[in-house]
Amino acid sequence: MAHLTYHSHRLSIAPMLDWTDRHYRYLARLLTKHARLYTEMIHMGAIVYGNKEEFLRFKEEEHPIALQLGGSGAQQLTKATKIAYDFGFDEVNLNCGCPSPKVQKGSFGAALMQDVGLVSDCLKSMQDSADIDVTLKHRIGIDEEESYEFLRDFVGYIALNTQCKTFIVHARNAWLKGLSPKENREIPPLKYAYVYQLKKDFPELNIIINGGINTLELIQKQLENVDGVMVGREAYQHPMFLQKWDQVFFENESGITIEDLIQALYEYTKQELDNYPQLKLRNIVRHYLGLFHGQPRAKIWRQMLSNSDLLSSNRPELILEAYEAIKQ
Repeated sequence: MAHLTYHSHRLSIAPMLDWTDRHYRYLARLLTKHARLYTEMIHMGAIVYGNKEEFLRFKEEEHPIALQLGGSGAQQLTKATKIAYDFGFDEVNLNCGCPSPKVQKGSFGAALMQDVGLVSDCLKSMQDSADIDVTLKHRIGIDEEESYEFLRDFVGYIALNTQCKTFIVHARNAWLKGLSPKENREIPPLKYAYVYQLKKDFPELNIIINGGINTLELIQKQLENVDGVMVGREAYQHPMFLQKWDQVFFENESGITIEDLIQALYEYTKQELDNYPQLKLRNIVRHYLGLFHGQPRAKIWRQMLSNSDLLSSNRPELILEAYEAIKQ
């Protein structure tokens, strides 16, 4: 079969706070070799002034991998982008979509959509700092501003004034007041048509859609209208959803078997615990709880991998033992 070339963002897994750490990303990469992976959002200051190795460490297998940055200060964003380049990331993504009060207080995330000039300045500085792809993730609007024209003008201004070519659009408004971050992911209605229109109005841009996409059929429908699809909660809560991605969307490759997956997760976990003695087993296996979602005896798997007594020994063999328990 001839090698096919796909858009670099054809499928990706969304940056999710407290979820898409390096342990989850390694699991995701075992399930799909081609989807683009994102870190959870990391504040620019944590990278510039904090423990860079702790925040940015990743395995070579994780490529293509992107760092998502939070912040609104061009100087620190520039420094953080240069550091990401030095660490070997394939992309740096600026967060303009997170609506949490804590993020708003820092004047970044979705609140940045109120100041398109500042967003453009930040992106330009980031692009000038290193030879790395700089992208933007944002909502379709904020608060009562629900017109398509707002979204069109926001993207159009940035496209005109920066070299940013890839826009990842969460197809919901962000409500800066009155809704929690969880409610902001569920209550504002999805408006996929806005994102489709954006691609029609800016055919030269890479438009990636995000929000509420949870089946292979829905992914396929989106790919008929935009350049790529980003999946969030479904990819995390039900990881085996990823197993068919390579076969369905990338050159008909078959996915890893569950036996090989469990063995690889055991070997990875053992290596991590050996290399980082301060690391706790629970911090790794919490990402594995949804692996058998919807299957008989899945409850046994979840119970064993979340049992504090069993976890306290920090034995990676617990993964193999839990798998054997659900096979009986």
